[in-house]
Amino acid sequence: MKYKAIIFDLDGVICYTDEYHYLAWKSVADSLSIPFDREINNRLRGVSRMESLEIILEKFNGTLSTVEKEELAAQKNELYKQYLTKMSTKDLSDEVKNTLDALRKKGLLLAIGSSSKNTGFILNQIGLNGYFDAVSDGSNITRSKPDPEVFLKAASFVSVEPEYCIVVEDAVSGAEAGHRAGMKVAAVGDASNAGAGDWNIKNITELVRIVEDEES
Repeated sequence: MKYKAIIFDLDGVICYTDEYHYLAWKSVADSLSIPFDREINNRLRGVSRMESLEIILEKFNGTLSTVEKEELAAQKNELYKQYLTKMSTKDLSDEVKNTLDALRKKGLLLAIGSSSKNTGFILNQIGLNGYFDAVSDGSNITRSKPDPEVFLKAASFVSVEPEYCIVVEDAVSGAEAGHRAGMKVAAVGDASNAGAGDWNIKNITELVRIVEDEES
């Protein structure tokens, strides 16, 4: 088999929490009278919490201390986590679960590579706690995508060299991180629309065909 591991971004690939991020960040922006819309929100995809805050503060008329910024980031995360408690196994689609199972049956190792520090909580909510062979997330990295750290750590956790890994990403910054890690990228969503992947697919189910084609 040419590829040995597939590393999935979480949000926008395995499940969707974009709306919860948007609502939480909008609440923070509103409290500071900062204009915030879905176009700005889209710039935050795949970006760390503090970097996201800095993007929002571009339109802030004033200055904030480091402590104040940290308090705002914490406030956003608490709001976001409140929304996440609404998630359940219904937020894991059949096509995603069936694709994961099919890839596992082919002997591939499956890992998560996400910038989110809430990865474990989300996986538990949607019924995938303990499912993946490894999880690399915001709790064990110091640099966010497009830095390749999160994917390189995921590969090391499953003891697979980067050239034998495929990254699945919906954000252009994530696709860039995958390539910088020396991995092939299957792009979905925005990343696919931008042509950022080695394979630009419409549906995650296409991963099974990609792996089968690479085997032949």
